[in-house]
Amino acid sequence: MLAVAAAQSSDRVLRQIVEGIAFCGNVVLARIWLVTTADDDRGQSRWLQLAASAGNFRDAGSDPRRLDGRFARFELGQGRVGRVAVTGEGVHLEGSAVDDEWVLDPAWARAEGVVSLAAQPLIARGETLGVLAVLDRQAFPKADVAWLRTFADHAAVAITNARAFEEIQALRARLERENSYLRSELAEPFHEIIGRSPALQKVLQQIEIVAPTEASVLVLGESGVGKELVAHALHAHSARKDGPLIRVNCAAVPGELFESEFFGHVRGAFTGAVRERAGRFELADGGTLFLDEVGEIPLAHQAKLLRVLQEGTFERVGEARTRRASVRLVAATNRDLAEEVAQGRFRADLFYRLSVFPLEVPPLRARREDIPELAAHFVNQAARRLNLPAPRLTRGQVERLARYDWPGNVRELAHVIERAVILGRGRALELPELGSARGSARVDVVPEPGQEISTLAQLRQRERAAIAAALERAGGKVSGPGGAAELLGVKPTTLESKLRALGLKRGPARRKRG
Repeated sequence: MLAVAAAQSSDRVLRQIVEGIAFCGNVVLARIWLVTTADDDRGQSRWLQLAASAGNFRDAGSDPRRLDGRFARFELGQGRVGRVAVTGEGVHLEGSAVDDEWVLDPAWARAEGVVSLAAQPLIARGETLGVLAVLDRQAFPKADVAWLRTFADHAAVAITNARAFEEIQALRARLERENSYLRSELAEPFHEIIGRSPALQKVLQQIEIVAPTEASVLVLGESGVGKELVAHALHAHSARKDGPLIRVNCAAVPGELFESEFFGHVRGAFTGAVRERAGRFELADGGTLFLDEVGEIPLAHQAKLLRVLQEGTFERVGEARTRRASVRLVAATNRDLAEEVAQGRFRADLFYRLSVFPLEVPPLRARREDIPELAAHFVNQAARRLNLPAPRLTRGQVERLARYDWPGNVRELAHVIERAVILGRGRALELPELGSARGSARVDVVPEPGQEISTLAQLRQRERAAIAAALERAGGKVSGPGGAAELLGVKPTTLESKLRALGLKRGPARRKRG
């Protein structure tokens, strides 16, 4: 009884009870069934589930600690075990009464030498938690039957206390996880969606419409367009804004850890599971779950995700307990999921579940008028993060940025600006050659049918005209802010070579020395 009282986990309490009773060699079997509750198609159902077992079998090939088999589950009111749970009254049987009224396998009972049985309900604070049953090879004295009733009451209180302790620990762990998550969010401050282009305004209008609802949203768009910012905005303008926003990069979750990542696991569920872990659905309870790169979820795991979305219930890996989570889902992908469904790589039912409200974010090249404001924002952001003075963004640099197609979209723009701030070292902004980070970044121009193909001489003539126009606009200045090299998006040394090759002069603005 002292050992049971000292245990702080339900599993340990249950093991201490049955193993302590089975320490006596005359005990054939000591078992505890606990009342279990779950939601199903018929509503809420309750039954008795075997939770702990120990004993001393004559048959060395049988394990008294097994928790499965024919007698692992009883409906409330079914058999003697079920009736003890319903009536709240203990049972004491001996001799032939054991075979006739209790044991469902009399042949096994006779082989093990069972002559007496006692069962008591586990009741704490007026609630029946389960049933404790003991089968013995000796008759129970009246004093032992009375002692078992006292022990059952003590055990029920210990189980209740252990559950309360586990709940406190779970709440503490969740609070620590949420604090850790909030600290990471503060380390990466959320920025508002920037831009005034018609394409972006359409997205903002759609966010305003769908955010207050509970509808699942599928955010579509190329990599780097800001799908995560849209998810932030949907959460911030929803009724769940005070709850957590939990993000999962589905492409980074290994297939073998999918269930653990999404649904959590209990200690010992698999190799390396040294402690309990809550899954992302549990963390997002009452808030929003953002599944980034949802198209990367393996087909084998999509059914498991669909079940949770439909029923709102899940089990941690290695745990029979059914848990519930109220989660608003926002998913994002740069894949064509409709095509993935057609190719059999994505479940159609999951696709329809996710895409109740599809929302497409335009690429940066479709909203070039937002580039100046975005570039200025990223300059200030990078300067603050690097603790440097914010350099000036010139008109020529803005025009150069606006001419580029940005295959990496807003993310690429942010990285280019940060690199330019680093290169400038707090002085003038030095834009690197756009596309150089990807190696040979070129655009393959394919003429349309019937389109006239320019000759090399014509291309040379156009290049000469473009350089002459840039020199004229720059007042003959080649390098530096506002120079022709900056306007053309090339290095000054490259432009000097072009000038010599084409026989062009700098123009009237060029000063002579002396």
